[in-house]
Amino acid sequence: MSYKGRFAPSPTGPLHFGSLVTATASYLEARSRGGRWIVRMEDLDRPRCQPGAAEEILRALAVYGFVMDEPVLYQSTRDEAYAAAIRQLGDLVYPCACSRRDVCRCAEGLPPGRPARSLKIRGGDFVLRRADGLYAYQLAVVVDDAFQGITDIVRGEDLLDSTPGQVYLHRALGFPVPRYVHVPLVRDASGDKLSKQTLAPPLPFDDPAPVLRRALEFLGQQPPELPLGDLWRWAISAWDLRRLPHGTDRDSGLC
Repeated sequence: MSYKGRFAPSPTGPLHFGSLVTATASYLEARSRGGRWIVRMEDLDRPRCQPGAAEEILRALAVYGFVMDEPVLYQSTRDEAYAAAIRQLGDLVYPCACSRRDVCRCAEGLPPGRPARSLKIRGGDFVLRRADGLYAYQLAVVVDDAFQGITDIVRGEDLLDSTPGQVYLHRALGFPVPRYVHVPLVRDASGDKLSKQTLAPPLPFDDPAPVLRRALEFLGQQPPELPLGDLWRWAISAWDLRRLPHGTDRDSGLC
């Protein structure tokens, strides 16, 4: 099977340096293997999505020289596919009345008088459809990775704990299981993960080559000072996944 990777941001704000590191690793792993690379917009959580953020993310990727091989897929258009997956899971799915502060044995049946708040899967015990009716990330990412033929996933270490549940769900649905690589997180000077929630600054658009070079350095590569196009050509030919640093304590220098 030929290589196909993806970058799947959530449009809750602009891309920052941590996003660039993950996108760069994903892109280079695909391109260095002669594979395809796509972008999927994970806009499931409609209340948290910011107007115009998806367009701003795509603009940033274009400015920094990323080239997509397919049109962008928006998860907000895929509710029927997620509903079909839940139907396919059949008796593995059960209604749950638990709140986030509550722990109960709903897998053995709802407590008397307790209405269902969400849907979960037996064996994994994670949410497939939330109490507010929105489909959960764990379900959507598996359904869409299978739908888009994703063979390899390169993403941040913060999603490492989600991987076993996603592998379980791939197998429960009869889907091929992708290969996973988790790259180190970019942290700010306080040791917090660089993120939109910690008000990470957006990527600058005026001179992308030095910022991309810094991302390559974070990923353990040794990039020369080159213009953006030449830098990408160098990075694709020189990319070595074995050089990824260990640990998550490295500062981006942009915080």
